[in-house]
Order: sequence, then structure tokens, then C-alpha cells
Amino acid sequence: MAFPASASFTSLVLVSYLLLLAPWFEFSRAEYGDSEGSSPVRASVPLSKGLSWSFYDSSCPKVESIIRKYLKKIFKQDIGQAAGLLRLHFHDCFVQGCDGSVLLDGSASGPGEQEAPPNLSLRARAFEIIDELREQVHQKCGRVVSCADIAALAARDSVFLSGGPNYDVPLGRRDGLNFATRNATIENLPSPRTNASTILSSLATKGLDATDTVALSGGHTIGLGHCTSFEERLYPAQDPVMDKTFAKNLKLTCPALNITNTTVLDIRSPDAFDNKYYVDLMNRQGLFNSDQDLYTDATTKDIVTDFAVNQSLFFEKFVVAMTKMGQLSVLTGTGGEVRANCSVRNSDNTVLKSVVEEDIESAAELK
Repeated sequence: MAFPASASFTSLVLVSYLLLLAPWFEFSRAEYGDSEGSSPVRASVPLSKGLSWSFYDSSCPKVESIIRKYLKKIFKQDIGQAAGLLRLHFHDCFVQGCDGSVLLDGSASGPGEQEAPPNLSLRARAFEIIDELREQVHQKCGRVVSCADIAALAARDSVFLSGGPNYDVPLGRRDGLNFATRNATIENLPSPRTNASTILSSLATKGLDATDTVALSGGHTIGLGHCTSFEERLYPAQDPVMDKTFAKNLKLTCPALNITNTTVLDIRSPDAFDNKYYVDLMNRQGLFNSDQDLYTDATTKDIVTDFAVNQSLFFEKFVVAMTKMGQLSVLTGTGGEVRANCSVRNSDNTVLKSVVEEDIESAAELK
């Protein structure tokens, strides 16, 4: 489909219109939490058995403040790590549930989830930060907080500290004992090259509807995309849906196929968690096909428009979607374990074994 030469002017008018219109739809961020404390509003989503809004009130009452304080220091140095932690939580939950399995290193049984193609672009620093947070929390409270819960809280704080909504996170997840296979990882993480229909079908199997899908996609308002994830929209022929000026600028970053460069996912406010990602889509400036097609597909187009003109609505629906996603196939109660090292199962952790053995020996000496 060919677009008229006036498309760029039309895009400029549309951006101006949205920026002028948005304040009329805005509500106070305080409605979704704008303080250092927990959000006063909890998404109306049923909790999975074993999860609780007050799970660590007795065993580790300062867990959330410990994590937020540490992440403030990290983000002050590099706000880009916020996107890495948010994406890590997504990639954990979509593959066999929010059980911290993506954090596990591979073993003799095979390569871990990190080595599957969809996860090769996860930030190495994100994995390090999760284990640093685990160390901070376990030093204060002992080994009571799971790596899966730490990842969920880190994702929430990544959103909030980037300018997004503050919200409560139900806790009580336990860490899985096994990682998913390469094929299972690929099957459960939709490619950025796919279309909206495929993504909607994939997420529907996890109990997430169209509004959830569009809201979660809004996580792309922060972060980077690799040239290899969208190069087919530039070469050998440019995707006719893509704005011409946007495509021209992308070709400067990605001048050919198989380039390892990266570019921002949201050209308007790449480090701020806001609704400008949806404005990008309306102006045909979505980076991935999976993003841009949300504004082409009849099922999701109106949702994109609603979020583009109403940031508070986006924040509200994002919190609902994150709360639902964060409960996918969780392990609770006696299921799984609480890892002493986020990347290693306790049964494979020689350091943990030696500590336990020392404790047993000490107890025996006291008899």
C-alpha cells in the first residue's frame, strides 16, 4: 500500500493533536501510587493460591524497601538497566510460569533457558543485579525470599523508577527446580517478527486478553532493540507501513543485514515509562512488526488509540496485566524451593551444602 507524500506532515499534526489532547484524559499518578510506599490501589485480579499481599510482613518486612533502595543506585548510574530487568521478568513468566527458571544456568541435563534464541539478547547485567538483590535481601532476612519474587519486585520498581505507576505485587512465589527446554522457550516467547493475531492467540492460552496484550506490549516504551530483530522491515524492501523518515534513520543505524547495533524502542521518550510508545505506533514508527501490527489489527487498534491519548488508562491496564502475568503457573507452599543462589538449584549448590554440613556437625558437637 502506498502512502501520500503528505504522510510526514500528517504524522506531525497527529503528534501535536495527541499531546494537546492527552492532559484532558490525565488523572493524578497518585491514583496508582506516586510515593515511596505501596500503591493504595490494588488491581482487581484474583490471587493464586499461596500468594499474598503481605507474605513477608513477618519474615522480611523490609524486602521491598531494600530492593527499591538498591535499584535507585543502579538506575542513577544506568537507567537502561530498568528495561533489562522488566524484560527478564516477562521472559521468566511466559515460559513455564514465574518461577525464576530463566535465572538458572545450564547443567549436565542440557542448556538453560538463557541459551535459547529468544533469550540471547537478555542483558547479562540484569541477571547479575537479581543475584545482587538476592544477596542484599538474604543478608537482612535470611534465605526466605525467593529469586522469583525478587525478579517480580525488581520489574515493578523498574517501571516506577522510570516514571511509570507504582503498584502492589502479590508475593509468595517459590523458585522452580528445573528450566524449560529450548523448544518450550521458543514456543512461549513470540518473535518480534510475528503479527498481532499470533501474539493474541499465544497470550490467550495464558489467560491474557487483548487489552492485557496491548498493555504489556507497552513495556517497549523503554529499552533497546537489536537490528536483527527488525531488519526484515528494511531489507531487501522497506515495509510500506513504516514511516519513511523513521525508516531512513533506522538504516543509518542498521545499514545492512546482520548488524549487531541497537536502537531505542521508543523514539519520543526512550528512558521514560509513559504512553509515547502508542503515539509511535499511531505514527507508523513502531520498531518491531509485533509492535506496529497492534495498530493495524482490528482487534487491538482502538486499544492502542485509547492508550495513546490516555496515559492513566494505560497505567491502570498495565498494572492489571502485570498482576495477572505475574501469577502465571506460580509455585507456592511446599513447591519448588528458595534458592541460595539465583542461578543454581540448591541441590547443585556446593557452597550451600558445605554450610548445611557445618551446621549439622556443630549441632552434633553440642549433644
